[in-house]
Amino acid sequence: MPIGILGSLTVSTVLYILVAIVLTGIVSYTTLNVSDPVAVGVNAMGKGMFWLRPIVKIAAIAGLSSVILVMLMGQPRIFYAMSKDGLLPPVFSRVHSKYKTPYFSTILTGCVAIVLAGVLPISILGELVSIGTLLAFAIVCVSIVVLRKTRPEIDRPFRTPFVPLIPLLGALICLVQMAALPLDTWLRLIVWMAVGFVIYFAYSYRHSKLRNNSSK
Repeated sequence: MPIGILGSLTVSTVLYILVAIVLTGIVSYTTLNVSDPVAVGVNAMGKGMFWLRPIVKIAAIAGLSSVILVMLMGQPRIFYAMSKDGLLPPVFSRVHSKYKTPYFSTILTGCVAIVLAGVLPISILGELVSIGTLLAFAIVCVSIVVLRKTRPEIDRPFRTPFVPLIPLLGALICLVQMAALPLDTWLRLIVWMAVGFVIYFAYSYRHSKLRNNSSK
């Protein structure tokens, strides 16, 4: 699994770099700070490449759709795992009798996503997703260093090499990218984290099975 993940990330990174090189070779980078940079590049290629426009744009829509579906599948299962530990109410870990999926979490996630997508501008949604993802990555990187010191006996099928250099570099890169985001996005992140802390200390802290077992 780790080899597959690292391999897919490597391929994706190379493809993104190649696309960026092609786009900046077609148009100036100053015109690509939009929600559809690929479409801008294709449109600038002239009438001779008119046939390519619908293909590229349909592919871009298909790519976005696949990302949305993956996130809509992943978030309910995170809620499921949190509920099984007691961090969330038991309703989040209910599994459908026929489809064997966490149906309540899936429906709730879909409804929230629909409302947010219909109300908020795509620029704000993109910034919120970016800062949330980068913060999660930074926390994971720091956690590697902490767990190596506090829990060295844990069985690790995959070990991050060159610790603490790689985790610290990963956290630093994430924080630098977060720093480039607007102040409004940081304020929204702080509010969202405050809501999470309230839920944790009001409910999750007392109900966490992992915490209760470790404290015995």
